[in-house]
Amino acid sequence: MNNKLLLTSLIFLFNSFIGFTQKTGDEIFFADPSIYVENGKYYLSGTKNGKPMGFALLESEDLKEWHYPASLVEKKGMILTAGESTYGTQGFWAPQIFKNKSNYYLTYTASSQVVLAASPGLTGPFTQTAVEPIDASAKNIDSYIFKDEDGKYYLYHVRFNNGNYIWVAEFDFQKGKIKPETLQQCFTNTEAWEKTPAFESAPIMEGPTVIKMKGVYYLFYSANHFKSMDYAVGYATAKSPFGPWTKHPNSPIIHRSIVKENGAGHGDFFLDKNNNPWYVYHVHFSDTEVGPRRTRLVPLTLKMNKKTGVYDISVQADKIVKPVMK
Repeated sequence: MNNKLLLTSLIFLFNSFIGFTQKTGDEIFFADPSIYVENGKYYLSGTKNGKPMGFALLESEDLKEWHYPASLVEKKGMILTAGESTYGTQGFWAPQIFKNKSNYYLTYTASSQVVLAASPGLTGPFTQTAVEPIDASAKNIDSYIFKDEDGKYYLYHVRFNNGNYIWVAEFDFQKGKIKPETLQQCFTNTEAWEKTPAFESAPIMEGPTVIKMKGVYYLFYSANHFKSMDYAVGYATAKSPFGPWTKHPNSPIIHRSIVKENGAGHGDFFLDKNNNPWYVYHVHFSDTEVGPRRTRLVPLTLKMNKKTGVYDISVQADKIVKPVMK
């Protein structure tokens, strides 16, 4: 093992055993990242490395330099911590923050279940009145809650059946549960880019984000194993939150061949302060090591296709942001 490989391995082991603390000037190491925008500021969370188990929050005004919100400096950004009125003891992954009326909500994965926690404030702490998952009937991960224009909610998430597949169900927000009679799989693994030979695994489709533009639903998702250099992001469109979904022929829109870093995927669509579209995602630590995974942001270009009636989406790969702690 050369010196560079040895140093990379030691960094990974150090972060895994004692917990990762972001320091000034560091790149940000959130995997499965998501961004919430409010009052001209950006709030970033994601799967972090090490203890304490849970989720931390970072704040920024320009997407480039980030810091802990003032009220969370002593807590090192923690907005949800395992064991503090929250479900889960391990595997805290893929958070999504959103607001409904006067409360804030955090949906996330823990102990192979999707969970919903609440807080009266954006900086938490996010907790549960009843400490339980959304749907305990089966293991499920990678939750994303979408609110449609008619006020109905939908839970997009991943279930397992000889692989990882994205499912959707109508979500009863008051009960915090899905309506099981509406549960259905979105699509299967059909495209060559979704299962390349770079890393042997069962089919994997995960990390859903759903938005609606001009009456069309857009489902962004990642495919391949996250350890694969070919982990990538594509999207599908539909006229209904249940589909049927049409996979866009331009997929993948984020892949190592485009963004020049391995393992690029599992993120979130958001609009910046000027209403410009972006996607936040993670990449591998290096060409030889998967983790800790690095956070990246890239602006998107949306061009309406008059023939199909949907946007052709691409990334501005020359404008990728590598966020750092300020």
